[in-house]
Amino acid sequence: MRFEGSKTYVATDDLKLAVNAAITLQRPLLIKGEPGTGKTMLAEEVAAGLGLELLQWHIKSTTKAQQGLYEYDAVSRLRDSQLGDERVKDIKNYIVKGVLWQAFEADKPVVLLIDEIDKADIEFPNDLLREIDRMEFYCYETRELIKAKHRPIVIITSNNEKELPDAFLRRCFFHYIQFPDKTTMESIVDVHFKNLKKELLDAALSSFFGIRALPGLKKKPTTSELIDWLRLLLAEDIPASALQAKDGKDAIPPLHGALLKNEQDIELFERLVFMARQGR
Repeated sequence: MRFEGSKTYVATDDLKLAVNAAITLQRPLLIKGEPGTGKTMLAEEVAAGLGLELLQWHIKSTTKAQQGLYEYDAVSRLRDSQLGDERVKDIKNYIVKGVLWQAFEADKPVVLLIDEIDKADIEFPNDLLREIDRMEFYCYETRELIKAKHRPIVIITSNNEKELPDAFLRRCFFHYIQFPDKTTMESIVDVHFKNLKKELLDAALSSFFGIRALPGLKKKPTTSELIDWLRLLLAEDIPASALQAKDGKDAIPPLHGALLKNEQDIELFERLVFMARQGR
């Protein structure tokens, strides 16, 4: 079982090596990188590439580890008991299985995505240590031990908003997705836009990487924002010449709202372009 990338996802050799190393070691793959570098999409492509089902657990600030195992719906059971429902005699009717339980009882291996684990509180990763390490947990309500039939391929993403505990990190294989260079970005764009004119692509990438290189930028534009911007340029039939000033230097690009997402960055960019023109 090896991941070799796909036609719809540009995976570097290092990334493919990391995925296959995690599969070989049977350890969770912890993926970090800037937002928009394809961390979440990686799990989708691994599942598609290996022909496996994908289970997704998107973490929020209020998410608790127990929700990934199961939840006991005591309120529904109390209501049913008041109505005289026969279902109350079996507590299993009120156990809501979480994604980990679903992954453990699957008849075939699955890909399990735990997305943006750093959004939860600091204890969240520690609360999952035993379950991820031993691939089992105990359901107290039904008094049964739930063991994984097949070890799932676990992919965990983080935007590095919080430091993860050392004990958790020891159980993972780690990979940091570097932001794509110009050559890799051209390959990514080619996946989304076939036969894009080279002149427009070169001008757009020059403008895009120029914006990312600006010192003091609060939020750098990401790959997904570049794709959105290119889609708008094509929809509005904007030529490559419109992305540069008449002297060939950088200009304020049209539809820059797809790339710059706050007023401070827009003001900074406009000021730097103005200063560059004044200095000529």
